[in-house]
Amino acid sequence: MNELTKAEEPIMQVLWQMGKGYLKDIVDALPEPKPAYPTVSTVLRVMVKKKFIAYNTYGKVHEYYPLIRKEDYFKTKLKGMLTRFFGNSWQGFATFFSNTDMTVEELEAIKAEIDKEIKKQNS
Repeated sequence: MNELTKAEEPIMQVLWQMGKGYLKDIVDALPEPKPAYPTVSTVLRVMVKKKFIAYNTYGKVHEYYPLIRKEDYFKTKLKGMLTRFFGNSWQGFATFFSNTDMTVEELEAIKAEIDKEIKKQNS
């Protein structure tokens, strides 16, 4: 799977959130400073070629929508990071959290999710 560029990622985030949208809707939903319409239009065309998004045509306007789910893209990115930074070790990845400034509450929430998954897999 291709990776989203820095220019593509905020547009993809908007489409994941909106589900679908026209150029004007997408630009309006982007954070300030908003890029120009022609810039966003160019990025959208590139994203179509990369098969991240597609569109329906109504007259002269396109309604864009994502072709990949946010969760699927994130899983692919996470696996790549796991390989590049942690030697493909989930344990190394988890150990990384002990060296962060996460609160005890945040660590407990992660632990609860892991415990829930362990229980589910043991059932």
